[in-house]
Amino acid sequence: MSGLVFDSIVKKFGEFTAVHETSLTIPQGKFVCLLGPSGCGKTTLLRMIAGLEAATAGRILLDGDDVTRIPTHKRDFGMVFQNLALFPHLTVGENIAYPLRIRGVSKADCLAAVKRLLDLVQLPDMAGRPVSKLSGGQKQRVAIARALALEPKLFLLDEPLSALDAKLRESMQIELKQLQQKLGITTIVVTHDQREAMTMADLVVVMSQGKVHQVAPPVEIYRKPKDAFVADFIGSTNLISGRISGSGKLAVAGGTLLADDLPATGDVTVSVRPENIRVTAGRGDSTPGCLAGEVSYIRDLGASIEMYLSVAGQQITAITTPSDRPDIAAGDAVWLHFPKDACVVLGDA
Repeated sequence: MSGLVFDSIVKKFGEFTAVHETSLTIPQGKFVCLLGPSGCGKTTLLRMIAGLEAATAGRILLDGDDVTRIPTHKRDFGMVFQNLALFPHLTVGENIAYPLRIRGVSKADCLAAVKRLLDLVQLPDMAGRPVSKLSGGQKQRVAIARALALEPKLFLLDEPLSALDAKLRESMQIELKQLQQKLGITTIVVTHDQREAMTMADLVVVMSQGKVHQVAPPVEIYRKPKDAFVADFIGSTNLISGRISGSGKLAVAGGTLLADDLPATGDVTVSVRPENIRVTAGRGDSTPGCLAGEVSYIRDLGASIEMYLSVAGQQITAITTPSDRPDIAAGDAVWLHFPKDACVVLGDA
């Protein structure tokens, strides 16, 4: 069995369950983001992979081998911590060479590896520079190079970019993704930043309160969320309460929507992304997929226009571009058009 497998893994701290029973497969060579709010269990899951936390129950398998009880230093994994954990009294080269030296690698081979790794992370000719003289982005690259020095089977990163400013953070996201693609190494990153996960990941694991809600590529997570938590946590959405009638229609306050994969009957929640709603001026006939509303507020953000609309007492948000902006103002009557494929009926969280 290739890749990393969580087989009914559980982690408890006393009576508190940090990670509920989880079974999950991460294919070899993929870039995976563990995504969720603070306290959701994502860092605990990463630390169990690294061997820094012992699993309470279950197994962790790598390429079919059980590594659950193998000590951290024997797992052959590379890890970048949130605080980077660089040695301030050592140079850049000495920091990168440190894991090689403690493994008994010769000085000549260490020097060759340091040069290769510094070229890889785009810091050539900086081996002799003190770590204390580096910028935040440079320190990040040194930490990555050190973690890759032993050519690990897994590359683990815990909120690696959280201390960087916004512009540098976005640049490092792209660099990190490109580096992973070049090396083909299975990489697992913990983050609470949805944009970061959407930018870098091949697979996103969305977590909340110690449970995995959905595992899927970023686009699927965004367009086809499984439940209300995922829909609301990833980007922005409109959550609309509705009811399926015996005739298979999705009735909501103010009208009827169209959606795929409707259950037979019962109460449901529908997710509709703001950019998928088209707004036109005036009133019209109440046809399926269209709801009548009134403009509450319009916010011009330059590159986009946000429209806040009242539909049968519920606030709906729609987003458009300046070139497609309808000729409407606060207080105007409008018609909201909901495409069938944009209405996602959610499961239980």
